[in-house]
Amino acid sequence: MTLVQLVKLAGAVATAALLCFAGLSVTSPRVRADSPESNSTVQLGFDIAPVKLNLNGLNPALVGKGSYIVNAKGDCNGCHNSPDLGGEFDPNGVPYFGAKTIINKQGYLGGGRDFGPYPSDTPPGAFPHIVSRNLTPDITGLPEGGHTFEEFLRILRTGHDFDNVHPTCKGAPNGSCLPKPFDGSLLQIMPWPVYANMSDDDIRAIYEYLRAIPCISHKGTVGLPANLYQVCP
Repeated sequence: MTLVQLVKLAGAVATAALLCFAGLSVTSPRVRADSPESNSTVQLGFDIAPVKLNLNGLNPALVGKGSYIVNAKGDCNGCHNSPDLGGEFDPNGVPYFGAKTIINKQGYLGGGRDFGPYPSDTPPGAFPHIVSRNLTPDITGLPEGGHTFEEFLRILRTGHDFDNVHPTCKGAPNGSCLPKPFDGSLLQIMPWPVYANMSDDDIRAIYEYLRAIPCISHKGTVGLPANLYQVCP
């Protein structure tokens, strides 16, 4: 073997070893703060989750990815926070006041935000109030009122409202129904036509994350829609 061939062989071995080492470092759980892996959606998801997560029996990778989608992209808590439990932000962590953001854990994704009469406040009392749903897991461990993944997938793909809280009016609006052409069997205000474009894996990740967050029961609160109250483990 010539000297040139030996040099080429040594270079190839060194390159292969470097690639192997790089592969090991990427998959290692011990990652430096400035490494590419620290910017992965899974790790970021765990970093920004505002509540303690229960990973028992769940897929950690899906939970982390779901947190990233819910907290960094979807702004789910922006609509699904609980005003009766303090709202979206901790009083000392309202970013719009110039403070460092601190999410209110007590009302995180518990629902109850009232968007007012829909589709109009005229005439007064004619149309139902749209209130965001409780996304936390109930006593069954399943999120959003105990829905299965198949049901959750249908909600995000089609907007189907399993609670049927504002059916289509059969006559004149009476404060609890939606006038045509609105379809009362579908969720209103929630941007499900946009979320419907997500992959099955993304929706599965969201579902897995919602299974990991603490339950909110709204016990002791008066005046919320019946479907927001639930029994916690």
